Amino acid sequence: MVALSAAAALEARQRDPRAAIEIGRAALRSARAAGDAREASAAERAIGLSLRELHDLDGALRHLRRSVRIAVRAGSARSAALARMSLAFVLSTTGRHAAALRAINAALPDLRGTDAGSGRMQRGLVLHYLCRYDEALREYNAAIDLVRRSGERLVEARALNNRGLLRAYTGGLRAADEDFDRAAVLYRDLDQELAVADVRWNAGISASRAGDVPRALTMFAQAEREYRRLDVPRPGLLINRLEVLVSVPLVEEARAAADRALAELTDDLVLARSEALYYRARIAVLEGDLDVAATMAASARAGFRRQGRAVWEAGAHHVELRAAYLDGKRSRRLATALTRVADRLDALGWRTAGLEARVDAALVARDLGDRGRAAAELAVAGAARRGGPAAARVLGWYAEAVRRDLAGNRRGAQSALRRGLGLLDEYRVSLGAGELRAVSGAQGKALALEGLRGAVASGRADRVLAWVERWRAGALRMTPARPPEDTGLADALAELRATTADLEAALLSGRPTTALRQRQVRGEQRVRELTRQASGGGAVLRPPAVRDLVAALGDAALVEYVDHEGALLAVVVAGGRASLHRLGPVDVAVREVRLLRFALHRLVTLPERVDRSAVRAGAGHAAGLLEARLLAPLLRRVGTRPLVLAPTGVLAGLPWAALPGLSARSLTVAPSAAVWLRATAARPARGSAVLAAGPRLAAAPAEIAAITPSAGPATALVGADATVDAVAAAMDGAALAHVAAHGSFRADNPLFSALELADGPLTVYDLERLRTPPARVVLSACDSGMSAVRPGDELMGFTAALLGLGTRTLVAPVVPVPAGTTTPLMVDFHRGLGAGLPPAEALALARVAHLDEGDSAYAASVGFLCFGA
Repeated sequence: MVALSAAAALEARQRDPRAAIEIGRAALRSARAAGDAREASAAERAIGLSLRELHDLDGALRHLRRSVRIAVRAGSARSAALARMSLAFVLSTTGRHAAALRAINAALPDLRGTDAGSGRMQRGLVLHYLCRYDEALREYNAAIDLVRRSGERLVEARALNNRGLLRAYTGGLRAADEDFDRAAVLYRDLDQELAVADVRWNAGISASRAGDVPRALTMFAQAEREYRRLDVPRPGLLINRLEVLVSVPLVEEARAAADRALAELTDDLVLARSEALYYRARIAVLEGDLDVAATMAASARAGFRRQGRAVWEAGAHHVELRAAYLDGKRSRRLATALTRVADRLDALGWRTAGLEARVDAALVARDLGDRGRAAAELAVAGAARRGGPAAARVLGWYAEAVRRDLAGNRRGAQSALRRGLGLLDEYRVSLGAGELRAVSGAQGKALALEGLRGAVASGRADRVLAWVERWRAGALRMTPARPPEDTGLADALAELRATTADLEAALLSGRPTTALRQRQVRGEQRVRELTRQASGGGAVLRPPAVRDLVAALGDAALVEYVDHEGALLAVVVAGGRASLHRLGPVDVAVREVRLLRFALHRLVTLPERVDRSAVRAGAGHAAGLLEARLLAPLLRRVGTRPLVLAPTGVLAGLPWAALPGLSARSLTVAPSAAVWLRATAARPARGSAVLAAGPRLAAAPAEIAAITPSAGPATALVGADATVDAVAAAMDGAALAHVAAHGSFRADNPLFSALELADGPLTVYDLERLRTPPARVVLSACDSGMSAVRPGDELMGFTAALLGLGTRTLVAPVVPVPAGTTTPLMVDFHRGLGAGLPPAEALALARVAHLDEGDSAYAASVGFLCFGA
């Protein structure tokens, strides 16, 4: 019975480590009473391994060393060897690989049969940690052969799981998944729930390495839920999620995750902590914070060196060198160091990181005038375009484009750049979730900028427009992705809505909110996880040709603004041709946009009793400066035509109607020319309307009542009837949707921007679940037209969600608007629509009617824009 108890403790440690500890302690007491040293050693070993599962590494080492001592004193070579084998496992976990290797080498001569298989597997794991991958693979293969002959399925499952992870890191992704599948089957048959979760975690790593972001995030989320259910900590999971977040890149979320990991990973988790520093350094590079990047990378590199982890050390060294390159440093020494680290990363199996380092080395050599060396490096890097993960192939096409350009083959270079961006589009459309599509556009930045540089140098407006459109708002050129069909997402959104309502009530009543805020954070994370599981596919719109735009514009003019190397450019399509214009520095325009937005915000928020004449004058001054910069140089081309504006990201929040020359003009704003062209081809508004009023906004029910006569057949949802589910259901397929409610824009996560309804917030995630979006949408809610801008002028918020789904026209404000003075504007706007006017024209006429009715009316009038068609 005693021996059974010790064996039971060892068998249970990957199913229920806390229960295994109690079984082990009971076995230890019985063994001591019986004077059974072998059983006491086994019990200590079971307790130590179970503590390792719970990440009490100091406790684990203490019990395992005790297990070795007991076995040695008793003269039991086998028990001592088994204890040393387990000790090696935990020593490696803490980064003491040399000691781990000594322990396992001392154990192996005394192990036979299945024990020898376990020992070879453990030696493979230590070598794996040391990045000695070929040796590790030989040990894993030998272990699997040994235990299969003896029928020891538990050790076989562990060895398969470890071998799968090794293969995932060295490029054998298909074989890795085969190992994980077999290991999962064995673990399930053995009722090893915790081990099944570990396999799922490792399968997520494999998916991440293959570039399958949705599957990786799904696997990690499933594993994390299992760990929570089993109440087993897995802080290392933070690191593997970090790798995925950085690869997309979901920069803000990655930074928060890295900071959380560094705060939570204790000093005994040295491996994971060094990796967290490495990823934090990579995030800093993405954010342009190069001093932080260099400091973090140096710290990570020092840790990896102490741990003997050569591949990670080389990766951290590359981040240091890349930070130096991006900071403007150029030297032959830097180029040589980048080449060496690229060779090292290639040799150790980190081929994508090696490819990045090699391209950096080539660019340094090119900038130094060493064209031969640059071409040689680029030729090696360009070979990556022929196979492998999408990110590596895209970078390979970039390298090939730069190589061709160095050789004077400009046409070939442009072709390579287009191939790279086309490949990136194929990858992005496979992601499914609109959020992932939007942020992954950053991976095409180098190709797009290289192509745009050549187009601008040519001076041809059609080429500039083509290159801008090839990258700008690319996610909105793709067939809309749909969230998963299961009820999980609906339930998660409903639960988050209830939590938000409880939080709001607690804030109003002065009750504690800490627990509710934590629940809200968990709820938002759950919604993100479920949405990211959406399957992708579909088509990608080709960038429009000038002739297509000319045909669709009629007597209107298109102005597409371009941010190019710190200068603001504009491409104008009007009168049957395209022209290119230079408008001055970008940073000056950005400053003027901020001044205008600040002034309009003050006009709305200052109390009525305060003299606002100076603020109004400031708004007028900023608007005049912007008109002189953005519109006046183009007047000869655009004249008094109706305008379609496609702003670059730095101009995305500009209330264009505040510019004096635009206040009375029919004006439409679109993320890109391609998105505008698609919107013009969308179905015209037909059928019924839905009109909804949110709570805590006294003017909202009156606004709905006032616009109802002009809206035609309509469903009005006011008060308790205006719930999220009711409003969303009514919006699905409607000709027109008008929502008057409090609105909030979430800069930290634009997809949680919300309209407040009777039972809580209607978010962008709710809108993305619509099967057929309304043809026209009016959001009479503060900031609801605002968007967050990601690289590639990708927009995230209500505007992007609705236009991406197929809404033809959105009318919404990009600044806070006063509720009381918004209603008359909206009434006149709907009267214009009812009379058959196009939305942009109806809005312009309504704006003119209210511009001079006071500061609040002015702010409301210029704050609304017409997006889309």
